[in-house]
Amino acid sequence: MIALTAAEIAAATGGVLRGAAATEPALVVSGPVVVDSRDDVTGGLFVALPGENVDGHDYASVAVAGGAALVLAARDVVGAGGDVLPSVVVADVEKALGDLARVVLERLREAALEPGGSDLRVVGITGSVGKTTTKDLLAQLCGSVGPTIAPVRSFNNEIGLPLTVLRADESTRFLVLEMGASGPGHLTYLTDIAPPDVAVVLIVGHAHLGGFGGIDAVAVAKAEIVQGLVADGVAVLNADDPRVSAMASLAPGDVVTFGAAPDATVGVRDVRLDRAGRATFTLVQRAEAERTAEVSLRLVGEHHVHNALGAAAAALAVGLDLDQVAAGLSAADALSPHRMHVVDRPDGVTVVDDSYNANPDSMRAALKALAVLAGRDRRSIAVLGEMLELGPDAREAHDAIGRLCVRLNIGLTIVVGEGARGIRDGANHEGSWGDEVVLADDLTVATAFLESELRPGDVVLVKSSYGAGLWKLGDTLVEGGVR
Repeated sequence: MIALTAAEIAAATGGVLRGAAATEPALVVSGPVVVDSRDDVTGGLFVALPGENVDGHDYASVAVAGGAALVLAARDVVGAGGDVLPSVVVADVEKALGDLARVVLERLREAALEPGGSDLRVVGITGSVGKTTTKDLLAQLCGSVGPTIAPVRSFNNEIGLPLTVLRADESTRFLVLEMGASGPGHLTYLTDIAPPDVAVVLIVGHAHLGGFGGIDAVAVAKAEIVQGLVADGVAVLNADDPRVSAMASLAPGDVVTFGAAPDATVGVRDVRLDRAGRATFTLVQRAEAERTAEVSLRLVGEHHVHNALGAAAAALAVGLDLDQVAAGLSAADALSPHRMHVVDRPDGVTVVDDSYNANPDSMRAALKALAVLAGRDRRSIAVLGEMLELGPDAREAHDAIGRLCVRLNIGLTIVVGEGARGIRDGANHEGSWGDEVVLADDLTVATAFLESELRPGDVVLVKSSYGAGLWKLGDTLVEGGVR
């Protein structure tokens, strides 16, 4: 975080100085902002967030002992000797964290406009599918030309986004932010903290339907990121999704489109997949004159072409040229864990760990990638768990995935947990027979069954919502724990 005094943090958050901070308001906080006392917080700010199972206030003294200069808290926090720790006490810690990030970003934008400033550009990315991968791709593209800050893993909510903003400093050239929403108003809250210069909308899909009430409501909520742009901001919209392209009317400034549509500003031609499921294609920039460049992705799955186009369109919008974008995409790797992480084990088994999250769109994409990887000479195994937060359409959505497993000729499907039973039922209704589809009561049963079945040459996909817990099996498989 940029250096701020305790008094400045109190002013930004509407808080009251307590402990040593009250007698020394000029105390400087220049280290990181953290919510976990186990992280390095030397000279920084410890944010004492209350939680369902753990209350950060209980760890404030640990953080200060570890080097924290100041605590952001909702009540007085005391050290081992009973003294009130140096702190800013606020009514709502989570809101105060967002307020602090807003003020810091405003200061950074002002500094960026000064002579010799960084010319900071903020990019926000949202969509029902592909946010984290697109964020990772764009961060690598931007990072090749200037100092770039982007979220770790999938820090895309009311806590993760402010923490990401607060990692930026006066040298930051690009601030890439992932913005998630599980209900109306969530993106408005995030864009109020960090209004983007460029807003990317990937797709309106079937994720978190339970929190919205229907896909049209998802579209309205995703459009909040476009409405949250700065006054002359650029909207980067998926030309292949009519719900997304319709958001152009809400854009305050220029609109850039991407996709397979022939009139997309950033388009694609001649997509080819190699034997490992990696795509090569011609990237097309349609401006005053059409330009093209070849891209060969390292990521596995044809669906990543769409993510790459979104990242390319955003990168072009913030000033990179086409050749830089094409070279950067071809060199980019998958950065976040449990997201189409492909590992070839020494025993001949290939693991595709895509267990961080799941919805009908991402599940279909992962299964198609599995089918390509396995081809005709290897057995495909799909270990599938529940897709959460789908609301009243959950049963039908799981049924459709089971039917797709049969249509893709998946060799063995292991369905984990009662919530995912619809996958087994859908496969049976589509014509699966014998032992092609197995329902396991829980992860322990699924792991034991897979251990008895797995053999050299198999290609195994692990896919579910994070809350279903299949990421634990993903870790085990990648580490080679299941033979």
